[in-house]
Amino acid sequence: MNKQKHTLLFCLLGLILFALLITNLCLGSIPITLSDLWNSLLGSNDANNGIINILTNFRIPKTITACVAGAGLAVAGSLMQTLFANPLAGPYVLGVSSGAGLGVAMLLLGSSFLPAILMGSIWMQIIAAIIGALLVMILVLGVSTRTSDTVSLLLVGMMFGSIAGAIISVLQSISNPESLKMYVVWSMGSIGAVTSDMLTIMVPIVTAGLICAFLLSKKLNALLLGNNYALGLGVSMGWTRTWIILVTCIIAATITAFTGPIAFIGMAVPHIARGLFKTSDHRTILPACVIIGASLLLLCDSFTQLPVSDYTLPINAISSLIGAPIILWVIIKNKHLHQ
Repeated sequence: MNKQKHTLLFCLLGLILFALLITNLCLGSIPITLSDLWNSLLGSNDANNGIINILTNFRIPKTITACVAGAGLAVAGSLMQTLFANPLAGPYVLGVSSGAGLGVAMLLLGSSFLPAILMGSIWMQIIAAIIGALLVMILVLGVSTRTSDTVSLLLVGMMFGSIAGAIISVLQSISNPESLKMYVVWSMGSIGAVTSDMLTIMVPIVTAGLICAFLLSKKLNALLLGNNYALGLGVSMGWTRTWIILVTCIIAATITAFTGPIAFIGMAVPHIARGLFKTSDHRTILPACVIIGASLLLLCDSFTQLPVSDYTLPINAISSLIGAPIILWVIIKNKHLHQ
């Protein structure tokens, strides 16, 4: 596919993203018309103060969160699929999500002696998730410096995830119903709980991670051709792998800390990007992942909105319902290719 077709495809994806942005801002328990949205965003005299408050305090932060989280998870998933040369790898394959979940579980399920106000604080949950994710990230980085085998590193990440899951199960079995409910709600994922103040921390960190990922594009392309070829091009495998792991962990840990786990976005989007652009060049795939990831999570969030209702469906469940069929298609397609 030539550059002109790539440009047209990027423009089309940009239009789809814009349409989903507008749709996401209008949908909710209180529907907002396009004219009210326009007047509110422009600060017109005809704007309704109630609608302005809804947009400013809830829907705009939620929409920004969806875009940042979707873009970050998609790019992190692409990095992991390239590092492990595995189409089923995702941003959580190193156990970072499990570490974040363990941190929150320790706070909510294993700390009954803490004041209820601390356990219910969203900032305390974020701090606990970041600490848990960082501990796993340090362990994974430590192991990566001692082995050059990516399969061993993948297994280490899975073991960390299994250990964290086992500890969480034990904590769940001995916790009180109220604490257990709080943890279950967190594990469902939510982009609606992220406030403007939280975005001032989340957005810069994820953006920095995305910039670092873009700077790794050439090295990622070299990895696609095999380790020996990459070494022949002068790519330092140790440093490159460390940077890929570090960038992925930072992006995944930050997003999980603020939104909870969001499944399948990071695993599915890189396949959509490669299928649309018919290339594996990361200079094209990574920007495509940003747009498609943001669009897909906005679409998932739109599906969570129940019409004329105060209830919303869990984002993690919707992303799984949309992402899982894509992964099944990838598995079936690869099976046919190897027959």
